[in-house]
Amino acid sequence: MTQISDAKKGILTDEMKHVAKIENVSEDFILKSVAEGTIVIPSNVNRDIEAAGIGAGLRTKVNATVGTSTDIVNFDEEVEKAQIAIDNGADCLMELSIGGDLDVIRRRVLDMSPLPVGSVPVYQAAIETIREEGSVVYMDEDKLFKTIEKQAKDGIDFMAVHSSINIETLTRLKRQGRVTGLVSRGGSFMSGWIVENEQENPLYENFDYVLEIAKEHDVVLSLANGMRAGSIADSTDRAQIQELIILGELIDRSREAGVQCMIEGPGHIPINEIPTNVMIQKKMCSNAPFYMLGPIVCDVAPGYDHIVSSIGAASSAKAGADFICYVTPAEHLALPSPEDVKEGVIATKIGAYAGDLASGQIDGSQDLAMAEARKRLDWEAQYECAMFPAAARAKRDERPPEEEDTCTMCGNYCAVKIVNEWLDQSDSDLIK
Repeated sequence: MTQISDAKKGILTDEMKHVAKIENVSEDFILKSVAEGTIVIPSNVNRDIEAAGIGAGLRTKVNATVGTSTDIVNFDEEVEKAQIAIDNGADCLMELSIGGDLDVIRRRVLDMSPLPVGSVPVYQAAIETIREEGSVVYMDEDKLFKTIEKQAKDGIDFMAVHSSINIETLTRLKRQGRVTGLVSRGGSFMSGWIVENEQENPLYENFDYVLEIAKEHDVVLSLANGMRAGSIADSTDRAQIQELIILGELIDRSREAGVQCMIEGPGHIPINEIPTNVMIQKKMCSNAPFYMLGPIVCDVAPGYDHIVSSIGAASSAKAGADFICYVTPAEHLALPSPEDVKEGVIATKIGAYAGDLASGQIDGSQDLAMAEARKRLDWEAQYECAMFPAAARAKRDERPPEEEDTCTMCGNYCAVKIVNEWLDQSDSDLIK
């Protein structure tokens, strides 16, 4: 049984109860939303994890990706990066290795992670085909489905599946043209296979088989946005919208089959187009949870794209996106280092929080507590209210003030201290 099929029968699972508790919402709300498909709970039947809910009415979740490249294959470092992401508040992980023994690194991340772990099965199928045959165009359809099944059996909780890259969407892309073409790695693998073999995408043509595997293991399908823009110039174009039409149809088929699913969204998109994209996705995909990749809201800040995407995360969360994939300072430049992963998670967590605060999903009680602590010049209370208390403490301790109740920004001329002493304590008849 899957979470959605149980919910449709009125069965409240342990995972649903856990999500209701940590999100501070009613169990009935979770049950109804999972049944309708507006909330998903990635939790493979082969793993025992801390379930996370993704969808409308819940806090915006943050995903962190790890994985080797063809140039850097260091399994220990990838596990370290996964732990850093967990320690800094990531809600989910994705293991996206393309170098080394792909089964070994995936299983190591699965073994160490108490969080849901996602993957992109076409990576492994394509890369192993390239190693064995020399080109992705020789990828066997059976190998593709066996890879999906293997990863599901390993315990992968959610999978990015590129079923919406098909002849129709590629034709639309070709007619329109783009500045940056396709930037989805999985999308490029599948498009090359389709064009060279002059056949339909097996993941689209045989989508029912994908559903069978996902249902058996209760894997959440993260229906991939292979046509996402790789530059601001290409955002919200006809190719992207054409793919979204296909994705909406696949969402309906997934829910009918009793399979949980969410939709992946744009990568590069200007701020003003974010609300429109969220609205269109929710409308066309029956309010399925929306997984935004970043998003990157300008193209000109490499080295600081974690800040760029934090802005995008805030805007997306405010507009109603449900799940945000982090971006690190290494985006567009290099394989992220452990420090890059930390910075990426922190930036995205802040952005998602800001968006949730603006939308009312977060009630602001933590911010109020911080304001009250600052008014009292209570530094320990401020650390307790902080999203990242160790960083706050370390920054103040780095340049300690002469007087313990101030900081070195204003020192003895601290405005709060002056007001506390002269205004709030004043008995003057002039100011009442």
